[in-house]
Amino acid sequence: MVSLASIKSSNVNAATTLPTRPVALFVGGTSGIGEGMARALARHTNGNADIIIVGRNKDAAQGILSSLPLPEPGTSSTPSPTPVTREFIQCDVTRMKNVHTATQHILSKYSKLNYLIISTGILTLAGREETEEGIDKKLAVHYYARWKFIRDLLPLLDKAKVEDGTGSVMSVLVAGRGGEINADDLGLKKTFSLKNAAVAAPTYNDLMMESFSEKHPSLSLIHSHPGFIRTPIAANSPSLLIQGFGLLMSTLLRPFTSSVEDCAEYMWHGMHSTMKEAGAWRIDASGDDLGKMSYHGDENQREKLWEHTEAEVEAALKK
Repeated sequence: MVSLASIKSSNVNAATTLPTRPVALFVGGTSGIGEGMARALARHTNGNADIIIVGRNKDAAQGILSSLPLPEPGTSSTPSPTPVTREFIQCDVTRMKNVHTATQHILSKYSKLNYLIISTGILTLAGREETEEGIDKKLAVHYYARWKFIRDLLPLLDKAKVEDGTGSVMSVLVAGRGGEINADDLGLKKTFSLKNAAVAAPTYNDLMMESFSEKHPSLSLIHSHPGFIRTPIAANSPSLLIQGFGLLMSTLLRPFTSSVEDCAEYMWHGMHSTMKEAGAWRIDASGDDLGKMSYHGDENQREKLWEHTEAEVEAALKK
């Protein structure tokens, strides 16, 4: 296993060898793994990266962005005549209309996107909570919004791949923890349960990445499993049981969990080093390749899921 010190050094080298200044978008970057990866990229590049955070908490985002380092004049390996960008875009990703508004703004302002990191999460023991758009909130956060962000921003990712050789996407969820899905009830409108939702979202993410890779073979797409990380997601849950579990993790189980800072380095390691070529990848908590371990789904289900998602998102935007 590669040491964390070696991974950090390798990450710095990878982040500073692009021919032009990287542009990175962190959906869910106001806390947790998204915040950690944004801070890590800023460190790796000595502040010479355009960093955009999408989320709900404006104060948290502004605190993060204002604390990121800025490049010192004359020290950058990828000089640019314009100052670096630090931008927050407010968006509740449970609604596809909000996602659409956010992506249209990004498309209008930026000419490329080197890194798209999506780490939005929701922990609740509630049953199906359907929005006015007809989509369950948990599946909206863990799958549909991710699909729409990637789908809408493909032109910017393709442009970055041409210009810099790097157009990469990471969906942070639980790769390798999915299960068999019901192709006759995609979206779980008839067979929703917490268990079904928990195993469907990871499998949907696997199939989603494969579909995007098939349609855009030059891009690099990762579904990752970061492991047990000390983030505030459990504390922010409306469920007292989940809040209690989060407290347990932060005390008794602390030796078996990882810090956000270390997790961010492992995730960047997966993106920079493990993912050696374009395509769809799955990585574990160390950023190493999972291959097809605990994989579910087939070509027919992948095609059905794509068709379902297109129709579901289109319908949501019309409601």
